[in-house]
Amino acid sequence: MVPDVSTGSDSRGLIAYLFGPGRRDEHTNPHIVAAWDMNGAPDPGRDPAATYSQLAKRLDHHVDLRTRELGGKKPPQHVWHCPVRTAPGDRYLTDTEWAEVARRVLHATGIAPDGDEKACRWIAVRHADDHIHIMATTVRADGRRPRTHQDGRRAQVECRRIEAEYGLRRLKSGDLTAPRTPTGAERAKAERQGQTVTARQWLRERAYAVAAAVHTEADYFTVLQSLGIKVKTRLGPETGDVIGYSLAAPGDTNAAGEPVWYGGSKLAPDLSINRLRERLPDQETAGRPRFTADPAEPWDHTITAMQTAHTTLDSDDDATAQAHLAAFGDALYNIASATPGPHRTELRAAASAFNRARRSATRADHDAATALRQAAKELAYASNEPGGLAIALLFAAVHLARAAAKWHEQRGHEQQAAAADEAFHHLQAGYEQAAAPVLADLTRRAPRADTARRFEQDLRAALPDHADRILADPTWTALTTTLAHAETAGHNPRRLLAEVGTQGELDSAEHPAEVLNWRITAQPNRRTQAARSRSTTSGTPAMPATPRHPATPVATRLEERSRHR
Repeated sequence: MVPDVSTGSDSRGLIAYLFGPGRRDEHTNPHIVAAWDMNGAPDPGRDPAATYSQLAKRLDHHVDLRTRELGGKKPPQHVWHCPVRTAPGDRYLTDTEWAEVARRVLHATGIAPDGDEKACRWIAVRHADDHIHIMATTVRADGRRPRTHQDGRRAQVECRRIEAEYGLRRLKSGDLTAPRTPTGAERAKAERQGQTVTARQWLRERAYAVAAAVHTEADYFTVLQSLGIKVKTRLGPETGDVIGYSLAAPGDTNAAGEPVWYGGSKLAPDLSINRLRERLPDQETAGRPRFTADPAEPWDHTITAMQTAHTTLDSDDDATAQAHLAAFGDALYNIASATPGPHRTELRAAASAFNRARRSATRADHDAATALRQAAKELAYASNEPGGLAIALLFAAVHLARAAAKWHEQRGHEQQAAAADEAFHHLQAGYEQAAAPVLADLTRRAPRADTARRFEQDLRAALPDHADRILADPTWTALTTTLAHAETAGHNPRRLLAEVGTQGELDSAEHPAEVLNWRITAQPNRRTQAARSRSTTSGTPAMPATPRHPATPVATRLEERSRHR
């Protein structure tokens, strides 16, 4: 059961909508199921003689009195509106049950406490099977305004109780960190235009993807504009600094032909200018990608940073853990952009799903997650995908998403835990699509039998407690190929198995050989490291690639995600 509290100033307009045909003729039999006074509230839905104006006048009675006291000035935002909707699949409540729901929500929010004869006037209108609209005018009979602090949260809490008592689907409790959901008007507009998502949702996804890839505030606005998004900044009157911004999607206009603007914080709490600046220092040299000659480095760095994030989630430092979750949310966008293939659809879905898991009421210490955030940004500038390292990164992302779901669940963050779990399933599906042909190829190129027997001896010496399960894993043959490659690259197989086998999760892993395979794949090439070290010592470092303006690669990779508008 979902309540959605909002306020406005046009009581007659809202009444006309509630009792009208609806935007798509979806309103059937609109009628009042409960009111402050069932005898005194004319019902336009059942009595054509009772006009909208009559009902509005009765509701606004105390508002009009207060207006005269204020010298003709109406109290601001005096119309309180709260649709309450049951979840898909729930049984339809009776009018009597909906009336009780309305009274309980009004009591919980402070609009009309039980037994308060001077409470605000209100009505509850039902014009569909699965929801009602509660409308109130927020001036009491004594002229005071009701105490509605955190009314949305209190309505949510009461709805959780009602769900349990009425046998309805139990929804996840929120913590006021969720982004705003699209309004009915926004959804209807998207349907008319043949869009699969609303402008608000589309802009939110673009803003997250761009913020994940760029390094400065200036680049953030530059890349958004290169995608055809209109940007409007708000400047401080004294300093002239940007203190806020709004975005408008291409072609999204109102009835007057003007762009429909959405403030950053209205898209999502962590897209406000202040929250962005915590992650985007406005310095042209801050965290610039190094454009190294080794294409594997961005992938290596991100895997290492994600392993650190996984360890952080097992600690008691919630501020650091929350920062790593936010950085992981950024990483998912860049992983999806940098990894081609049919599995990219699942990776993009994972990034979108994890947006709800990247925020909680715990304030993040973003400086603690700089390594993961900057490593992930390198992927936005990586020139190509270094084979198995990309699969190893997906494997690490799968396990980090599962750890994130567990972390939120342990802290009672129900919505975030559900979002992280959804992201986990998308990542797992994407990983399986990408990994299957790679593992098959590794199996096909298995080393000779004598080499495999030698690796078996190394395994039993390095990980005696896990050896039998690893050897029974169908991925063992692929692992022998990876061990052979690692040996060629300068690693000692026995020492390497002992090293990667102590990083946890082998006991609980369904396929322990697969775990070891991707951990070994992510190990740096020892001979490449040695060559790089000798080159640096001799004073002739490897030549970096030619740097480009940050907007160029980022905008190019994001452009295809913008084409559907």
